[in-house]
Amino acid sequence: MTNGTNRILDEFAKVMTDAAGAAQGVRREFETLFRSQAERMLHSMDLVQREDFEAVRDMAVKAREENAALLSRIEALEAKLAGGESAKKSTSSTQSKK
Repeated sequence: MTNGTNRILDEFAKVMTDAAGAAQGVRREFETLFRSQAERMLHSMDLVQREDFEAVRDMAVKAREENAALLSRIEALEAKLAGGESAKKSTSSTQSKK
């Protein structure tokens, strides 16, 4: 009788092992199916990838910095030009008074 009980337990363990293996296979298949459906849905939404977003963001930051530098150069040149024009006006006013 002890031998018969062991055989039943062995068969039960075998069935449970097979069931666990089948459940893992079903889980992997479900994960693969879910992942492919999610990728398909995200692709159809035309969402931008993270790498592309980061690259464009970095370009925008660089462009802002360049714009700020150019603006300060323009302001300096305008100030210099305005200073030169006022010097010319004062020189021409002084010469016309003589």
